[in-house]
Order: sequence, then structure tokens, then C-alpha cells
Amino acid sequence: MGLSLALNTARSALLATSSQIAASARNTAGANDPGYSRKIATVVSGGGVTVVVARASDAALFARKLSAASASAGSQALLDGLTSLSRTVGDTAEAGSPAARLGAFNAALLSAANRPDDTALARAAVESARDLAASLNGAADTVHDVRAQADQAMADSVARINDLLGQFERANRAVMRGTASGQDVSDSLDDRDRILSQLSEEIGITVVDRPGGDMAITTDSGVALYDRGARTVGFTPTAAYAAGTQGGAVTVDGVPVTGASSPMRITGGRLAGLATLRDETAIAYENQLDAIAGALIDTFQEADQRSPADPLYRGPAAGLFTADAGNALPASSLGLAGRIALNAAVDPQAGGDVATLRDGGMNGSAYRTNPTAGTGYADRLRDLTGRLGAARSFDPGPSLRETATLSGFAADSAGWLEATRKAASSGADYQKTLLARAGDALSNAVGVNGDDETALTLQLERSYTASAKILTMVDALLKTLLDAVR
Repeated sequence: MGLSLALNTARSALLATSSQIAASARNTAGANDPGYSRKIATVVSGGGVTVVVARASDAALFARKLSAASASAGSQALLDGLTSLSRTVGDTAEAGSPAARLGAFNAALLSAANRPDDTALARAAVESARDLAASLNGAADTVHDVRAQADQAMADSVARINDLLGQFERANRAVMRGTASGQDVSDSLDDRDRILSQLSEEIGITVVDRPGGDMAITTDSGVALYDRGARTVGFTPTAAYAAGTQGGAVTVDGVPVTGASSPMRITGGRLAGLATLRDETAIAYENQLDAIAGALIDTFQEADQRSPADPLYRGPAAGLFTADAGNALPASSLGLAGRIALNAAVDPQAGGDVATLRDGGMNGSAYRTNPTAGTGYADRLRDLTGRLGAARSFDPGPSLRETATLSGFAADSAGWLEATRKAASSGADYQKTLLARAGDALSNAVGVNGDDETALTLQLERSYTASAKILTMVDALLKTLLDAVR
């Protein structure tokens, strides 16, 4: 009876130790996998010896990592878009920025005013005006491109979110089935956490553990993404963007989670960063460009020289810069940066006369201010330079309301964009640092330490050897006993 007990004990010890060695081997194999959590094989006695495999976890650190991943992805998405917008800002006229081109145009106009009889200087001012209009057109096009790219990226993000929610549903069901049947679900839990990590990069999430291994997911604003089943995340992309285009909202089961009208707006994840770029930052910059274009059209408008009582009196009309057919002054500033153009009446490439810059009359003889045909007439050019340098009120939106000269406002607009980009860059760097630290903290708590695992394996091998020696000893004693009986 004593030998049988010793045999069963040694056998149980061998089975338990082999299970522990297998768990240690799994840990060693997953040491370099950032999504792997250490497996802990624990011997449980009572009615026999069994080995229970548990998974190292830290819910608080994992939640912190998910939050950091969402914030980092959102900051990076915003920074990427701002970097594209910042290409419209340069320090020189050759760089093509509206502020730089405006400075060059101002200098050319001053030169023409000082030498009104010099046709070459007048032509240079007109060409500089063309470059200024083209720079505003290009900047507006860049804004529309950035918004369109952000919109497409939002569509890609939504598709990825729906795919990840489908994967999560399968992994979650595997955990629940394994938990109910008492199986080892540690690998399934790792798979589920990997999916959550990827999902948090796309959208800010909060997770809640439930009995039976179940888990629920909500957005960081409280909208359910997964609750006994995956919810549908919807989004309709916008084919093209122009001034005033409103992008579609991302919805979860019909509830908008992006956009100013959203009752439960998300704040984290790539999706939130893209929505902020498309619906706020890019629009604010375009409004500033439109304000510059509107100020240019207003500054260089021509006045009807006839009396208001004259039946033919038409009132002011667009002069050097136009935006609509017929040289009518625009009724709204919306989209002016994309529509502003050089007046064909002064454009030599369109058969216009550069002398109308000095004399007026781009809208006909009734708008001509030069009382004679004298080439030394400089009053209009001096008046234009004075108006160009005068302070005026700008109100493109809450981001940049001020009273400044046109050149000053253009410079402030460029400065606002660059400051916004630098702030986004600093924020992205900070969030990356937080994510790295959160990842390190989680790895230290639940990850695999190769040295510790090697030491544990050696210890288990010694235990296995000791159990094997007991089996050998019992085998020898049994053999001796059988020989004696014979």
C-alpha cells in the first residue's frame, strides 16, 4: 500500500511538473510578442493533483494603455493633416504662401505707384496680383484635398472598426465557452486583448468585464459598440469637397458620434482626430483664406464715377480681383479663396490693358478715375496702396478675430496654422511617450521576463528529475518484492 501511494504521488508530481514546464515553454515562446500575457500554472490539490493555468493581467494598466493608444492615434491623425496644410505656408514669395505673395504684391504695387508711367512696373504688379490669386486658389485646393483625404481615412477607419468588432465577437464567444466548460482560455483572452488594442487606435473605447468571461465595449462617450453582440458603425463618404461642403457623421446604431451636432461625441482614436481635422481645423483655415480673398476684392473694387441719381449708375464693382461673372462684388465670402481671379480687363494674357490698374476703368469708362490720358497719373495707385495698408476688421471665425492690415492678418493666419501644427506635434509626441510608458508598465506587470522564465524552467526540471527518481526507486523496490515472492 505504501509503494502504491508513493507511485501515485510521483506520477502526479510528474504530470503537474510537466504541465508547469509546458506553461513555461509557452511563456518563453511568447516573450517577444507584445500582446502576450504570462501564463501561470498553479498546482491545486484536493481529490487529486491538478494544474490550473491562469493568465497574468492588470485591468487598470490595460485600460490606461487603451486610453493612451486612442489619444496617440488621434493626435497623430490631426498632426498629419496639419502638416499637409502647413505646406501652404512659406517664408518667401517663391514658397507660394498667400502671406508671402501678398508681401511681394504690395512691394510691386508701391513700385508702380512711384513710377506710374512705367508700363513694365505696372505689368509686374499685375503679374504679382495673378500669383497672389493663384496662391489663394492653391491653398483652398489643398484644404479641400486634406478634407477629402481625411474623409476617406474616416471611411477606412470605420471599415476597420466593424471588422475588429466582428473579430472581437468571435474571440469573446470563445472565452465564454471556454470559461463555462472549465477550459484554458488564456490564449483566447490574449487574442481578445490584441483586438481591443487595435480597436482603441481607431476609436476611444471603455471596456467592462461581465460574469462568465463576457465583456462589453462602449465608446469613450458612452455609446455601446459591443453588448452581447457587435453594433453597426456607419459612415457615408463624401465624394468631393468644396467650400461649404459638410462631411457625413460617423454613427453607431444610428447615433452620431462625430460632428458638432453629435449628442455623444467621441474624443479619442484616429477617427476623432480625422473628424476634428475635417470638420474644424481645415474649415477654420479656409475661412481665414476666404477672409483674405474677400478683403482683396473689397480693397481693389472700382467705384462708379456717375452720380447715384444717374439712371445708368451701377454702384461699385470688382476691380483688380474678381470672383464672379460680370465683375459683381460677391455677396458672401464663402469659397472666395478658391474663386478669386485676376480681372481679365487688366490681364495682358487675356487681352486686357495693364494701364487700367493706374487709370481705373476695368468695368468701363464710367469707372475710369484718370481725368486725362496722362501717364503720370498716380492718385489711384497711391489710393490703392493706402487702402491695402489700412487696418480693417476680420472675422473669419473664433480662431482668429482681429483688426489688422491685410498683410498683418495674412501673416497672423500663417502663424496660427503653424502654431496649431506645432501644438499638435507636441501633443502627438507627448501622447506617444504616455503610450510607451503605459505599454512598458503593462509589460512589466503581465509580460514575460526571459531570465526569470529560464530560472523557473531549471527549477521545474530539477523537480521533474526528483519525481522521476522516486518512480525509479519505487520500480526497484517493486521488482525486489516480486523477486522475493517468487
